[in-house]
Amino acid sequence: MSMITATAWVPRGFAAPFPTKYEFNEAEFERISSLAKLQLEEAKEGLEDARNQMGGTSEAGGSSSERSKTAGASRSTGDIDDDLKEYNLEHYDDETNEAKSGETMGMFGNVKSLAYYESNAEDPYITLQENEEDNEEREELQILATDNLVLTAKVEDEVAHLEVYVYEDEADNLYVHHDIMLPAIPLCVEWLDVPVGKEKAEKEVNGNFVAVGTFDPDIEIWDLDLIDCLYPNAILGQREETSEGRKKKKKRKRSKKANDHYHVDAVLSLAANRHHRNLLASSSADKTVKLWDLNTTVCAKSYSHHTGKVCSLSWHPKESTILLSGSYDRTVVAADMRAPEAKAPRWGVESDVETVRWDPHDPNFFYISTENGIIHFHDARVAPISPEASRPVWTLQAHDESVSSFDVNPIIPGFLATGSTDKEVKLWNVQSSGPSMVVSRNLGVGKVFSTNFAPDKEVGFRLAVAGSKGTIQIWDTSTNAAVRRAFAHRVAPIEGEVKERLVGLEGDSSDGEEEGAEVGGEGKEGATEKDGWESMDED
Repeated sequence: MSMITATAWVPRGFAAPFPTKYEFNEAEFERISSLAKLQLEEAKEGLEDARNQMGGTSEAGGSSSERSKTAGASRSTGDIDDDLKEYNLEHYDDETNEAKSGETMGMFGNVKSLAYYESNAEDPYITLQENEEDNEEREELQILATDNLVLTAKVEDEVAHLEVYVYEDEADNLYVHHDIMLPAIPLCVEWLDVPVGKEKAEKEVNGNFVAVGTFDPDIEIWDLDLIDCLYPNAILGQREETSEGRKKKKKRKRSKKANDHYHVDAVLSLAANRHHRNLLASSSADKTVKLWDLNTTVCAKSYSHHTGKVCSLSWHPKESTILLSGSYDRTVVAADMRAPEAKAPRWGVESDVETVRWDPHDPNFFYISTENGIIHFHDARVAPISPEASRPVWTLQAHDESVSSFDVNPIIPGFLATGSTDKEVKLWNVQSSGPSMVVSRNLGVGKVFSTNFAPDKEVGFRLAVAGSKGTIQIWDTSTNAAVRRAFAHRVAPIEGEVKERLVGLEGDSSDGEEEGAEVGGEGKEGATEKDGWESMDED
């Protein structure tokens, strides 16, 4: 089994040009011990108790076995002496004297004639110097200013890890830079631009970190500029409470009751506040939303606006304290985090919420995608009296199955992407008259779990798509004819025929080709493009 459950882009210029190698030293051991709350003394006591128990049960058996060994040794000593006589071991040391009289000393007899060099640089037989090896490895890890990082939460053969890809747009190249092992199946990832765990961090200082939510209730934060790290930089979650002088007790099971300090169930969504960079919001299957202070790595506040699992979060682009949350209770809430007790406006939908997104180009509006494949577009200024009285500006039956992924292009207004468990990715053009489909395609990633537009204007038309087959594709949507017609005012004119650009890992293209051929042969009569494409003009 292999699948990618979530993806995230890292904007250009934030990754270190030369990431550092992880070094495990005494200071790092102390940090890990403190962070993980390792009960070393308790482990030592448990080991000593186990040894004492094993020693007590084996004393009697040990004495009898020693006696039998002694008796056996006395019986066999004479036989061993007879066997060793033929090797003349009594005169073994005398052979060195015979060697001095002219006999060879063996393969190392002329060891004094060997040449020695103080350093490998002086040895003519060593052509590849240590510095050259380090430089080669350093160059392999280099990340250019024009590169984007793409983070993928992946499960492969029951092993969960975070893969860090480097996307080179000009070279049409995508490769794995390094990966990070995770403790459980990942469900969401969020890139962070602030150094985590530093209370006196300067506002101008940028970081390159990632927060990962999994089926475990804890949130792990990793430094993306550190290679082969063994343990996260911070863990947001339950902290073990210990008191000196108190007799140690057995570790208690984690309570499943929701509280104000940490999550007690799977973390389903993460959202970093780009205005107040030290704030990270998280939602969980425990029906709560929590606000974390990344400087102190503790929960600042907990909110219980929903009666079902909270699956999606989105911060307001302008009003930095307004958080949009969607839940399986079929409601969406826009709450002011400064007033946790205030009544927040609430909108209702026909089925479970999948994703919520503010419109970055007009923050008065937001989108909701649902399990029934419908997109709702709401005006936040028109709050209903009750969820049942919600009146969207428009609704769109985007897919026949669940809209499992959804994104709004941050660069091009009105450009939407939807992905579904029906394995289709669709691009939409939203105008004042409403949305219209531009193109639909099966990219061969299986059931689509993630669709994310790139954050930089230089690569504004790039869309990262991943799903149940464990592969990722970077689609340059500007090379599609239908997209170029729909967004002609935003696409640079190109003379001649434009070839489609779809960048993935080497070896992953075969699955995509087979999938695309299958879709193309299923009789999409309205298709106007080749290779399984379905497109529509603005009209």
